[in-house]
Parts: sequence; C-alpha cells; structure tokens
Amino acid sequence: MKSRLGHSTRREFLATLSVGATAVLVGLPAANATPESIATEIKKLYGDKKIVEGKIKLDLPTIAENGLVVPMGFEVESPMTATDYVKAVHFFAEGNPNPQIASFRFTPMSPKAAAAIRIRLAQTQNVVAVAEMSNGDIYTAKKEVKVTIGGCGG
Repeated sequence: MKSRLGHSTRREFLATLSVGATAVLVGLPAANATPESIATEIKKLYGDKKIVEGKIKLDLPTIAENGLVVPMGFEVESPMTATDYVKAVHFFAEGNPNPQIASFRFTPMSPKAAAAIRIRLAQTQNVVAVAEMSNGDIYTAKKEVKVTIGGCGG
C-alpha cells in the first residue's frame, strides 16, 4: 500500500525491516561456549580460589544417541552435616550456546548432595561440574559426551 505521495507506508517499512532482520539473525551461527569461556564463568563464581579434582561422581553416558535428552546424574562425597556439607554444584557444557547448563544448591538438611536431570548438548563436548563445599574448598570433575544426533544446536 502506498501513501498519497507514492512512498511506502510505515507498516510496509516495518514489515520489510523485520523480514530483513530475521534473515540476518537466522543466517548467523550461534557462538558456542569454549573451555576458555567456561573458565571465565567459573572465575566469576570463585575468583582465583584453588580448584582440585575429586569428590564429584558424574553419571553421564559416553555416547548420547540424542543430544536433546541426555541423562545426567551426580553425587558429591560429603557427610552433609551442619559443619561439613556441599553448598552448590554448577554444571557447564563446553560446546553449547550457553555455557552454564544447571546449578544445584544444598543445605546441611539435605540427606546427600545428589540429583539427576536431563540436559541438552549441542554436539560432542565436555561437561564440567564444579562443587563448592561449606569450608570453601572447590572441586571439579569433567566427562566427554559424544553426541550422535540432535542437540540444542539442531
């Protein structure tokens, strides 16, 4: 529809603009997380605290046939007493568009520091877990999961 002066109407202009913007956004690949971006996210949480391997048991498949529904379970070794317990566990994926995939918080009243969920993985990548203990110690664990189809990237 043209205005009386032969120019496009505002509605036509906005429709053209939105179609062009959509075409640009769809054509851009999503930037995936990297080991460096994971390290940056962990540093935001814990600064320069020393992080050591141990205490976290990850239950992830070595091969995920469908990246849309990857089962993930974990347990952190802790007595879960008033003075010695797991405060938080954070999970990161090195190849997903968003590096942080899950966080869990615990209290001394939790019987154990464990949970199970299903996650999405965009591609074959490492899943990194970081556990914060009540005494300030930080532990980590990592496992590679090979994704054969699907995932959050398509």
